[in-house]
Amino acid sequence: MIEVRKPTQAEIKLAEKWPTWSKEISEFRWNYDQAETCLILNGRAKIFSQEGEIASFGAGDWVVFPKGLECIWKITEPIEKKYYLSQD
Repeated sequence: MIEVRKPTQAEIKLAEKWPTWSKEISEFRWNYDQAETCLILNGRAKIFSQEGEIASFGAGDWVVFPKGLECIWKITEPIEKKYYLSQD
């Protein structure tokens, strides 16, 4: 299940150290072989999982993608995020 919520101040501070990823308006398939946590800095996107789950998020959201998720990203506004890949 994809988790979308507002981050705590501590989480925002933690994310400052993470790498940044950005992408233009586009649509693509993605498979998560590691869990990923991210803080959306700019933009908007929707994720459509193979199981039928849909998650929408945008600037200011904290999003957690579970390991094993297969999905389609649909970026509707150019997106920029800080991200962390779990090491499990």
